[in-house]
Amino acid sequence: METGSIAVAVHENQDRITGVLAPVLTPFDANLAPDRKRFVAHCRWLLANGVSLAPFGTNSEANSLSLGERIDLLEALVASGIDPKRVMPGTGCCAFPETVKLTKHAVEQGCAGVLMLPPFYYKGVSDEGLFRSFAEVIERVADDRLRIYLYHIPPVSQVPIGLALIERLRERYPSVVVGIKDSSGEWSNTQAMIERFGGGGFDVFVGSETFLLANMRSGGVGAISATANVNPAAISTLYREWNDADADAKQARLDTVRKIFGQFPMIPAMKRAIAHWTHDDEWSRVRPPLVDLDSTASRRLIDELTAVQFAIARA
Repeated sequence: METGSIAVAVHENQDRITGVLAPVLTPFDANLAPDRKRFVAHCRWLLANGVSLAPFGTNSEANSLSLGERIDLLEALVASGIDPKRVMPGTGCCAFPETVKLTKHAVEQGCAGVLMLPPFYYKGVSDEGLFRSFAEVIERVADDRLRIYLYHIPPVSQVPIGLALIERLRERYPSVVVGIKDSSGEWSNTQAMIERFGGGGFDVFVGSETFLLANMRSGGVGAISATANVNPAAISTLYREWNDADADAKQARLDTVRKIFGQFPMIPAMKRAIAHWTHDDEWSRVRPPLVDLDSTASRRLIDELTAVQFAIARA
């Protein structure tokens, strides 16, 4: 494939994934191997509650998973009959050949797009270096079906994806680089992305439901949020009904629940909540270097959630 040739294949009418997505929690068995059965069941429950899937995101413990484990879990999802058009797997790795392998696999599985971290080990890298990294992936995947959603999470990666880099990628690959998840935690940054690129074929997701209503009112397309794993129905309801008179009240309710989870390490807290309400302690398990909540923190989490009438209802 000639350099830059993907840029000419613009599919303006192609359906895009929008709405609320969960960076799907990864359950582990007693040997700390991914538990495919629980994983698929959780994904089915999320879909049934109006939430699409972003497996292998931050809250999936993705960077504690091997390439083979990610490939195996994605294949298990598709083999189970889940529509890959509702799946946006995380594929960004530090080494671009690994990103290429995961991304190519996601495209071959028919996924709606991929959520791509920048290479995050080296800090203080230039936009030129980041551009080259994304470009290498795009050129080596070499598939017109590829849709990349950039993953901007500087509090964790410490490698920001700025407006100038987005603009350069959009100019070179307008049919490929089609959106972003902004997990900066700064609404002003999200707003700047929408104002500069929104409405021009670039979709902006917020990284927390805390900003969902503001994002929808400003022209964004949804949220890819950790707590969609545990509060999917309420978050997806606000997405659908953001223009209703009671939208601010719905947002306030979401904020209350999010604030409770935010007092604890997020991944262990969400897994503990699922374990509690499903009566399945296997769900509490996290992979090192994370550790599960101790009994004191677990009790406080459940008590505070119960006090605001929160619960997780499984079929």
